[in-house]
Amino acid sequence: MVSGFLRSIYPAFLAALLVLAGAGSVHAQDASADTAPPSGQLTVGVYVSPPFVMKEDDRYTGMAIDLWEHMSGQLDLQSRYVELDTIGALVDAAASGEIDVAVTNLTITRSRVERIDFTQPWFDAGLRIMVRQEQGSSFRDLVAGLRESGHLKAYAWIAFVIVIASALLTVFDRRFDKDFPRRWRDGVAESFYTVMSVATSGKTPSRKNLFGWIGRIWQGAWLVCGIAVLAYVTSSVTSVMTTLSLTNQINSVADLSGRPVGVRTGSVAEEYARDANLDTRTFAHIEEAVEALAAGRVTAIIGDAPVLEYYAHVNPDQPVSVVGAIFRPDKYGFGLSHRNELTRPLTVEVIGARRSGLAEELRARYFGDSR
Repeated sequence: MVSGFLRSIYPAFLAALLVLAGAGSVHAQDASADTAPPSGQLTVGVYVSPPFVMKEDDRYTGMAIDLWEHMSGQLDLQSRYVELDTIGALVDAAASGEIDVAVTNLTITRSRVERIDFTQPWFDAGLRIMVRQEQGSSFRDLVAGLRESGHLKAYAWIAFVIVIASALLTVFDRRFDKDFPRRWRDGVAESFYTVMSVATSGKTPSRKNLFGWIGRIWQGAWLVCGIAVLAYVTSSVTSVMTTLSLTNQINSVADLSGRPVGVRTGSVAEEYARDANLDTRTFAHIEEAVEALAAGRVTAIIGDAPVLEYYAHVNPDQPVSVVGAIFRPDKYGFGLSHRNELTRPLTVEVIGARRSGLAEELRARYFGDSR
């Protein structure tokens, strides 16, 4: 009876085992699919940022591109490049899954990690400051400095006194000096020349002494006034120019307070500048920021140190220089959407590129042997 019962349930038991085995096989295949890198063509988002990503005749080159193509070749992946206008747009595209991988000098930050995944870092960087090489004071800066310090108002009063003195001296000489020009135009010109000689040089042209010793004392008083005016104008201009020279020197972020600063849209530099309450002007690319710097629309540019240094090196005709030490150190990585199955294999490839010396070889190729 028992044996008959076993024979009756054996087919059902065997069917259950086959179902469980099939389910396990499917589960194993799914797990394998979760960890295996995909094959085929990837949409790779890039942001042009020399020397990491450069565009030449619709072909992309640069350190980040070279490293990516080595890694994708190791994984048998094909790339279709899509260019984004800003770093912020690149991060948005990676977060939404519009692109598979974001390739550029993409800084790893906490706010970005909340939106996308990153591979292992492949480059150490930070921020620096770019300024115009010659930050000398222009005439416009000098006039603005004189106005802000109140000297222009004093100059206006001096000019008013000169006009009144010229008129009075003309009337005086026409009455007492028989040799003084009779035409008013000539007389005013002569008196104006006399007053300006006293005001600008502290000296008076040869004039008749019409009143003896009293006239000499009067002329001496005029000389004292002229010397005082000359000394005041000289000292005020010198002090303003000295102040402008000192305030125009930029060597660190502390020197940027209250001045317009250029940054790239969506960059770490933009976040840093706004957190520091700096007056920022955003630009899509470094070339646009440098153009604004040369035109005086911004006082300095805050950006990734290697990008600024490379631009200054390959554009010696541009009157710019990179100053100060690196601040806010950071690292670059490739960006992917959250839970992207490429993150793990790409990280392994980045580690391999660093251990094999390939990453350092690429750095030396684009930046030279010294750092």
